[in-house]
Formats: sequence, structure tokens, C-alpha cells
Amino acid sequence: MKNDIHPNYRPVVFVDKQADFKILTGSTMPSRETIQWEDGNEYPVVYVDISSASHPYFTGKQKFVDTMGRVEKFRTKYAGGYKSVQKKK
Repeated sequence: MKNDIHPNYRPVVFVDKQADFKILTGSTMPSRETIQWEDGNEYPVVYVDISSASHPYFTGKQKFVDTMGRVEKFRTKYAGGYKSVQKKK
């Protein structure tokens, strides 16, 4: 391998804020923060918004958020149905 062209591959802790889930794995993700792991060593930490511990597909729990009435807007806009418009001859 050539020197100084590859990213720094090292152990990194990924933390899911929603599910209080942590995993130690190898990664090249940069991080300025560190966290103490179960083995007593400190590792760089990367915070993620969603992981398999909090994703609806894996948990089976759907979260439905209707902000600003999007569903109602859609229903009023397409109240006539989804029929295709016929071309005039």
C-alpha cells in the first residue's frame, strides 16, 4: 500500500441518541469527541440519528407524524381520484 493516501481506519463508537444504543466498530469517520467504552479505553464517538435499534422497519413500531395537515392537503387536492385525464381530440 502507498503511504499517506488511505483514510485512518480505527475503532469508533456509534451512538444512537433515540434508542440509547451503542456499538464499537471499525470506521474512518472523523470525530472530535471521545467516549469511554466498557473495556475502559477511550474511543472516538459518532452520534447517529437512527440505527437498527430505532428504525421502524427493524422495531416494528411506525411513527406517524402529520405536520401541518399534509394528509388533509393531499386528500383535498386529489379528492376526485387518481383517474387519468383523457386527451381531447
